[in-house]
Amino acid sequence: MKTVFMRAVPYGKDALHLPVRDVGSAIPYYERTLGFRVVTRESSPVTRAVLARDGIQIGLAENGGEPEQEGCFFEVDDVEAAYFEIKGRRPAAGEIKVQQHGGGSFRAFFEIAPDGLCYLIGQPAD
Repeated sequence: MKTVFMRAVPYGKDALHLPVRDVGSAIPYYERTLGFRVVTRESSPVTRAVLARDGIQIGLAENGGEPEQEGCFFEVDDVEAAYFEIKGRRPAAGEIKVQQHGGGSFRAFFEIAPDGLCYLIGQPAD
């Protein structure tokens, strides 16, 4: 069963300008592992790509930022489905645990992209 990504909340200021060292080499991971597709690409003022999945968008940008210090929280409709979808494509997916984020509790797991960006993927813990 495929999960629906409902929102992307950046750890920093902007989910549309997440820092990566090389946009072109980062994109395949997002397409194959996280199920995003490229919406736009641009090379000026910085090399950047906007990716979409379901109703959300994120952007990868060669903007000089530190990928290891950035990422997003992805709220999904079914954390187990998201976990098995991603783990089936990349066995390194972390385990589902209750995590605190934005003043709420979420059943969630961490996924670290090869580019260094960190994602917390979860749904409210009811």
